[in-house]
Amino acid sequence: MKFSKKESKTLQRIIRWRRDVRGNNFLPKKVKQKELNTILSAALHAPSVGYSQPWRFLIINKDSTKNKIHTLFTQQFKKSQAKFHDKPLYSTLKLEGIKEAPINIAVLYKKPTKPILGQTFMKQSGEYSVVCAIENMWLVARSLNLGMGWVSILKPKKVKKILGISNEYKLVGYLCLGHTKHSLKTPELKKLGWEKKKNIKRCLL
Repeated sequence: MKFSKKESKTLQRIIRWRRDVRGNNFLPKKVKQKELNTILSAALHAPSVGYSQPWRFLIINKDSTKNKIHTLFTQQFKKSQAKFHDKPLYSTLKLEGIKEAPINIAVLYKKPTKPILGQTFMKQSGEYSVVCAIENMWLVARSLNLGMGWVSILKPKKVKKILGISNEYKLVGYLCLGHTKHSLKTPELKKLGWEKKKNIKRCLL
């Protein structure tokens, strides 16, 4: 299978235009089941060490559940403010879209019950495989003109308790998915000057 230069450039454009979408940009427009299936299918094509395919997904669309997760986020956000006392900007940031996004997705890692090829020394590689699945979802969502945001200011164990998830699973990511008002030309944190973008030279050791 060979791809054209045009297809390669399209993929590069999608990668460059991926954004972490927050609640101030989601629209109350329903995501079609076909679109959701396409995004989940992309996750299934991610690389996984030992072909373990350890990813699992829980779709959340009930407002009552979203509200509980949002309350948990608010608690953790307030606690984290102390760590950024030297950056007043932090307390003004909108860092999630839990209630605004039509769909929330808990992305889980199913812990192995037997030795997995390729994971005998780097056991975390199973969880890294799940992260690869999330990246696939993010890029395909962007290609469908949908927005996705990753909410990381959450206590995984508390999220699992709210969602009724057993200990055989580990929460890797909590995602918000939906249509957006617009696509930001520049990543929000870059635009606000939170950090400067690193070039290739700065990332080489």
